[in-house]
Amino acid sequence: MATDIITVWGFPVRFMYRQYPDNDQDSGWRFMSGHEAGDYLDNSSNLGVYDVNTIANYDPSIIPLLNSPVKSVFEKRPGQETFTQVTDWEPADGW
Repeated sequence: MATDIITVWGFPVRFMYRQYPDNDQDSGWRFMSGHEAGDYLDNSSNLGVYDVNTIANYDPSIIPLLNSPVKSVFEKRPGQETFTQVTDWEPADGW
């Protein structure tokens, strides 16, 4: 799953986490740009389900992390070129 800010507006991925997959086709990865407000994320029309390869084509910097396990969280701060692991965050609705 990725937000339109990445897939439509062309912003890079700056926050990504992997939760337990919703179904057999779901990798569990969720990708955001870091510009999404809570109300934006609450509107499902701002999110889309994509093959992970599609998001990797938008932002190849995610590729080295794609084999990370469920409950992995990464961010890329402005000015950074690589992701760092986040250890103090989990989704509001849990894993």
